[in-house]
Amino acid sequence: MELIKLYHPHEFEKQDFPALAMALGYFDGVHLGHQQVIMEAKRTADARGMKSAVMTFDPHPSVVLGKSVKHIEYITPLDEKARVIESLGVDYLFVVHFTTEFSSLLPQEFIDQYIIRLNVQHVVAGFDYTYGKMGKGTMETIQFHSRDQFDFTEIPKLATPAEEKISSTLIRSLLRDGKVDSMPSLLGRFYKTRGTVVNGEKRGRTIGFPTANVAMDDQYILPPTGVYAVKIEIEGQWHEGVCNVGYKPTFHQDKKDKPSTEVHIFNFNEEIYGKSASVEWHLRLRNEQKFEGIQQLVAQIEKDKQEAIVYFEKNKG
Repeated sequence: MELIKLYHPHEFEKQDFPALAMALGYFDGVHLGHQQVIMEAKRTADARGMKSAVMTFDPHPSVVLGKSVKHIEYITPLDEKARVIESLGVDYLFVVHFTTEFSSLLPQEFIDQYIIRLNVQHVVAGFDYTYGKMGKGTMETIQFHSRDQFDFTEIPKLATPAEEKISSTLIRSLLRDGKVDSMPSLLGRFYKTRGTVVNGEKRGRTIGFPTANVAMDDQYILPPTGVYAVKIEIEGQWHEGVCNVGYKPTFHQDKKDKPSTEVHIFNFNEEIYGKSASVEWHLRLRNEQKFEGIQQLVAQIEKDKQEAIVYFEKNKG
């Protein structure tokens, strides 16, 4: 997949690209609804001898337009989003640098400069996609703005069995509630965060449960405090484990600014400080709690470990 960053005003011309079938959207999470949009663009590209493309934006428009705090947490930060989109077999990923100047483009200007001028012959977007200044461009106006230079497909709402729209908003809400086990039915995969293994307090090894202290990239939504069955990837190898997100109240009276993420990896004894790690969140086992003493804590960790082992045994593959 070729990744192309576009800065407004961009200097590309139509002849710089082959005919494209392009999926439009912000695509945070690249959830099943997003995948439906992207795969339709890919199907059209294959059927009509075009190349498939996805256009997304960075940073999130709400950061630039002042609707949000300056720091936003993502289901899939840009690097992760690109990895997932590439795994879908897309040929081109266009990342538009979102600025106030770009957001001021009229709908027709956006279509002229970012669709027609990039040689897009077919557009695919969700039913609620908007474009141009104040989102005035919609799937109802796109035919008018197309100048007969491209055609388009509108993808209807994809809903859960409970008739909830599969959306980034729903996924964010569930993640913040710790419902990580519901992610495969919405994302098509387990939720994943990335970080680096750093030095911790090394207390785990003294009680028989050494842990990898993973400093998470703070662009990700971190599930709430508690204990989770997780998988962790280090240097291309996946391992099962149990993870504590929290403040370790048994040992600390004061809360730190943010919780630590510590993974006890089953059957593992390697030095991994400084290594990149991906944590895949499978199941929330319990809340974080304060114990009266070390023995109680150790007994509970052993119980958590056994519960996680049983879970992975039942859910192999």
